[in-house]
Amino acid sequence: MERLEEAGSVMSRLMQDMPDQLKSFAGFIEAAEAEGALDEKTKHLMLCSLGVAFQCAWCIAVHVKGCVDAGANKEEILEAAMMAVVMGGGPKMMYIEIVYEELDKYFK
Repeated sequence: MERLEEAGSVMSRLMQDMPDQLKSFAGFIEAAEAEGALDEKTKHLMLCSLGVAFQCAWCIAVHVKGCVDAGANKEEILEAAMMAVVMGGGPKMMYIEIVYEELDKYFK
């Protein structure tokens, strides 16, 4: 199963089992990701970097797609992901492989 599908599946199950909590969390995410002082693309680039920093393959998948949907190009996404490496070193660099796996779905 693709990472995006896995993330969606978890969210669907939580919506059934814990709807109040998930709705509150989703509302928070929506408000935090809304365009404000930072535009949508910048926020997704930051979230992609954080996905690498926290070594979350599902977060990387979700936010690489968010970056692409917001108009980021491959170079911008890789540069954002490398900022996690600046702070976290080699272990974070290995998660760039997952960024590449996700990028290959959108850029050839």
